[in-house]
Amino acid sequence: MSGADVPPGSIDTRPTRLAVLRDALARADLDALLVSSLANVRYLTGFSGSNALLVITAKDCILLTDSRYATQVEEEVGGAATVRIESTNLWTGLWAQLGTLTSVERIGFESTHLLHRDFARLLEQGNRWSWRPTTDMVETLRAVKDAGELAHIERAIAMAETALRHTIPMLHAGLTETAVAGILERHLRDAGSEAFPFPSIVASGPRSALPHARAGDRVLEVGDFVLLDFGAVTAGYCSDITRTFVLGRASDEQREVYDIVREANLRASGALRVGMTGMAADAVARDYIAARGFGEAFGHSLGHGIGLEVHEEPRLARVVESPLAAGTVVTIEPGIYRAGWGGVRIEDDVFLSVAGPRVLTGFPRDLHELS
Repeated sequence: MSGADVPPGSIDTRPTRLAVLRDALARADLDALLVSSLANVRYLTGFSGSNALLVITAKDCILLTDSRYATQVEEEVGGAATVRIESTNLWTGLWAQLGTLTSVERIGFESTHLLHRDFARLLEQGNRWSWRPTTDMVETLRAVKDAGELAHIERAIAMAETALRHTIPMLHAGLTETAVAGILERHLRDAGSEAFPFPSIVASGPRSALPHARAGDRVLEVGDFVLLDFGAVTAGYCSDITRTFVLGRASDEQREVYDIVREANLRASGALRVGMTGMAADAVARDYIAARGFGEAFGHSLGHGIGLEVHEEPRLARVVESPLAAGTVVTIEPGIYRAGWGGVRIEDDVFLSVAGPRVLTGFPRDLHELS
């Protein structure tokens, strides 16, 4: 939650996040962490600009950005970090700032996010310090949402569902997928979405068998599946929803496949528990789909975390053995896809608390036949 997003009287959780991260640095025997992921920068400081580096030590939190953001950074960050506006480039400023810090020798960097050219800078221009690769130090913290983050995600879900309700009456045969995406995205903006977490997926007919299809020039026809996968963004936080419709009357085969996916979705959403592994969660939906004879038609994982990024920790997948923590928000999105015929996916956003799962997405899951 950025300084600009913190309502009067509410709790600013950024100091707590920094304290937890500093404990992790101490356990990793690191004197500092260089944060280059913009999502992680925003999580720790509230800054939403497109150019930033952040240095965290046991006592310091230094944010470097450029003059384009001189006003914005002060509004968003406030006292959460010491801000440095760099007139040349951030890396020159970084070396200068690191030179002022005492007792800083071993510095972690985000190996998942740092470009190779920037890694070369660390070895060449920053060779007076010892650089250590780190993985997911901030992402692990981001997986557990506080009350403010959950509220932002719920608002993003409400925006997306409002947009979907306004879009459905406008769908008809003869529209292209691209036109449908335009209608949907216009309504997302009208509902208050500040951005799109990813290019909205509109896939019709046989193209609905492509899990991550891009909207194209295919014209919707009566009898098509129409798959919409989209989301909204507010205060940087994302929603991610998928619903599949039939244009006209559904065939018995379409209805059968749809009902299997819907049941898999309901079973997986209801089965989530704190401590359950991502592998076990995935198996709830996968085993049911396989038992109904469509195991090979569900190729992707069951879901993923959402927050400041539309894909973040934790993951619900066949290879993930780590347990789910209380406070996570994940997608549940089983699907069945048959090449040349079409596909169905139903995706909900689910909050997992110690009391169990709470499905945040309220849009109906019954098969909707569009007139």
